Order: sequence, then C-alpha cells, then structure tokens
Amino acid sequence: MATFKLKMFLGVFVFVVLVDIYVWQATKTMLRDRPNWYKKIIWGIYWFVPAFFLLVFAVNSIHPFLESYRIVKTWYMAMFFIIYVSKFLTAIFVLLDDIKRLLNLCWHWLERNVFAMKKEADEEEMEDAIESEVKKITRSQFIARAGLAAGAVPFIFLTRGISSGAYKYQVRHVNLLIPKLPEAFDGIKMLQISDVHCGSFYDRDAVYRGIRMVKEQKAHIVTFTGDFVNNRTNESDGWADMFSEIKAPMGVFSILGNHDYGDYVMDWKSPEEKQKNLTDLCNVHKNMGWNLLRNEHFIIERENQRLAMIGVENWGDRGRFQKFGDIDAAKKGMPDSPVKILLSHDPSHFDTIISQKHPDIDLTLSGHTHGFQFGVELGNYRWSPSQYIYKHWADLYHIEKQMLYVNRGFGFLGYPGRVGILPEITVFTLNRTA
Repeated sequence: MATFKLKMFLGVFVFVVLVDIYVWQATKTMLRDRPNWYKKIIWGIYWFVPAFFLLVFAVNSIHPFLESYRIVKTWYMAMFFIIYVSKFLTAIFVLLDDIKRLLNLCWHWLERNVFAMKKEADEEEMEDAIESEVKKITRSQFIARAGLAAGAVPFIFLTRGISSGAYKYQVRHVNLLIPKLPEAFDGIKMLQISDVHCGSFYDRDAVYRGIRMVKEQKAHIVTFTGDFVNNRTNESDGWADMFSEIKAPMGVFSILGNHDYGDYVMDWKSPEEKQKNLTDLCNVHKNMGWNLLRNEHFIIERENQRLAMIGVENWGDRGRFQKFGDIDAAKKGMPDSPVKILLSHDPSHFDTIISQKHPDIDLTLSGHTHGFQFGVELGNYRWSPSQYIYKHWADLYHIEKQMLYVNRGFGFLGYPGRVGILPEITVFTLNRTA
C-alpha cells in the first residue's frame, strides 16, 4: 500500500512540476516589460499554487485528514482538476508552437548542409531565415497570450460547470418496446437513477430538488444502479433520510457499484472494519426501504403475471474493478418469467458477459460512466471522452434483441460539476406495442 501511495505521489509530483515549469516560460514572456518587483510578486503567486497542492497531497497521503473534511476534499480536488486541465492545455498549445519552430530550423539546416538544394546565391537568404527562426525560438508575447487564452477556455467552462451543471437534473423519458411484456405491465413507468455519490454533495437544497423531481414522476418501479457513496458508508449520513423518501408501489430495487465496497480506501485498520463498512451500507439500503439485490432476483407479480427484476454485484472489465457479479447465481431458483430486467452497475458487464451468454435478459440498466461529466449533446449527436473508454456510455442501445440503457448519473465524483453531460433521472414507459 505504501508503495502504491509513493508511486501516486511521484506521478502527481512529476506531472505538476513539468506542467508548471513549461507554463511558467509562457508566463515569463508576458512579464518581459514589467518591473522586477512586479515579476517577483507574480512569481511568488504562481509557484505558491503548485507548492500548496503538492504539500496537501503529500500530507494527506501520509495521514488522510481530508477524509474527515469531505467538502474541503471535494473543493481541493475540484480546484486541482480545473487549474491543471487549463495549464495542461496551455502547455500543449505552446509546445506545439515550439515543435513547429524546431522543425523549421531542422529543415533549414538540412537544406543547407545535407541536401544542398539552394544555390550559392540563395545562401545569404537561408542564413537570414535560420537566424530569424533562432530568434523566434524564444516565445513571442503573441504565442504566450494565445496559449494562456487557450488554457482559460477550460477554466471558464469547468468553473461554470460547478455553479450551473452539478445539480441541473434532467428528466429523460424513454419508451421501451417489449413485445413479450405481460399485459398486466403494459404502460407502467419504471424510473432509474444511478451514481449518487453522497460523499461529494455539498448543497442539500439542490439535492432535495432532484429527489422531489424523482417523486413527481410517480413511477410504478424505481431502480438504483449503484455507487451510493464514494468510499465509506458514513458519507450517507444526513443524505439517506432524503433518499428514503423515494418510494414506488411495485418496489424500489438497488444494487452496489464499484465505489460501494470500500476498495479505494487505503487505511482500513483491518479486513473486519472494511467488511463492517459494507454491511452497514447494505443496512442503509434496507433502512431506506430499498430492495438491495446482491446476485439475487425479485419477482413482481401483477394480476397473476410476472416481471423479473435481477440485480448483480459489480462486475467491471476495466482496470482493477471488481468482478463480483454472478448472473447464474442471481437467476438460481427463479420462476419462469417472460421478461427479465437486469440491474448491473458497469456497462462493460453487458458487453463482455450479458450479451454473449445471457440472451434471455431483455433489458439491462447500468450507470458507472457519468458520461465523464463532460461532453456535448446536441440533438442526436453525443460526444464525450467516455466513448474512448466504454463502448456504451450513455442512453439507450439495441444489441440484437437485447436493450441496454446507461444512465448518466445523479451525482458526481472528483470534479464537483458537469459540463454538457447533465445529471439524469430516467423514466421508462414499458410498452407491448409501438
């Protein structure tokens, strides 16, 4: 564990130092004509920022004091993310200009010394060109300003995403055609929320506004597809009472996500403490009146007809995510049902297992991706960095005779905001015919 923390710190340290050194070169260009006292003040302010971030990161790696101040941790991570995304873009912008200038120099040198493509009469012209490029190697104020302006764009958008995107809940209505749906369930409404991440919330009124929106839909069935907390069960203190107001006449069904198991906490005192944390979280679901399905099924009966709800533990096909989900175990002893709806947190489970080995699953509901909390959605056009990681990352997908819906998430993690990909409440209407 200590080795992992050391590697993480060294990685962050190298990234921060390299980016800041490079961006500082552009910043210095802007200060070229300023008096020395002004330059010293800007130098102090500029380098205070990385020193502060690295000091807090180092101390927290040794003694995770930020876990006791979750709102402070949220804002610390937010500012780090916003500042260094912006600086990184500036660094790339200026680096590309440096590379261009270097290539120009190399080409002029090759022309003169290797290819000898120019006549002697042109040598003086080439010398002037090379001399000019050498002078341009030092960044011009124009390039510095352009690079800093490029970095300001994500800074503005990401900052605005905190104030206007984090709690801007969107209700999405989706009609699902399921021809073999029992007649008794034709037209019912089923609601999905996902990825609450209680440990990241900082605005109780805004969260409760979202809960009221859920209640206003008057769904017959409500589903929650994992990640109620970030890491520890006590993050749900003060929030679980709010979410317990979410009820449905046919039941509220929930599952666990990758963050619910406490696997990302580095300082559990013992395996028993970690297990107790998970047991306590399961009890939170129970106390809220939610039916937590851990590789289990639940049969909803209406007018002597059945609808099967199946819920599995987390199963992820990326990185070090858990592979606890077991559909065979969840189906064991399940009576025959014409329609089966599966709750599985990570959509890669559908891609790897469900679509390959379980064609009897009619609809899978997932979350996990958050749509990266950043992207563009204009009409039918969607783009997000998520699509380079997950084959299915948001909205409804039809694969052969199966359907997968990936919810964009109710909460947020890390960056306490959303840009373009807004928090989602999904309302499905189940239909036998179009």
